[in-house]
Amino acid sequence: MNLLAPALVALLAGVPAPSDYVRLARPGDRIPLDAETSFVYGFTKAPKLGTATLRVEILRRDGTRDTSFTVRGDADMPSMRGAHSTGSKAFSVSSKGVYLLPVNLVMPGDWEVRLTFERGGKTLLRGAYLFDI
Repeated sequence: MNLLAPALVALLAGVPAPSDYVRLARPGDRIPLDAETSFVYGFTKAPKLGTATLRVEILRRDGTRDTSFTVRGDADMPSMRGAHSTGSKAFSVSSKGVYLLPVNLVMPGDWEVRLTFERGGKTLLRGAYLFDI
């Protein structure tokens, strides 16, 4: 199999390649999006087989939540890229202003969640979080 094929398919489909994503700081750390906002992410419970919920809070400098972003997530196993991909899905926003995304983890091993943060039609950050179950 040609190793360039997945990257070429992603490029032709308009999907960012895995190399377009920066590795995110660990869950719970505050990560800047721009001069005025940052975010904190993490699973609501330690991820295990089944459905795990990824939680993102976008915070302004004053600590209030910002819901003006579109946040998308895609989960996959890097060692088997494409075999268990969830596809890019938009996070829903709770009544408390928290972005939530259910992630279906179908087998043990290495996993990656890729997050995309957009506002006003512009992508501010593409980041990836790697973890094992």
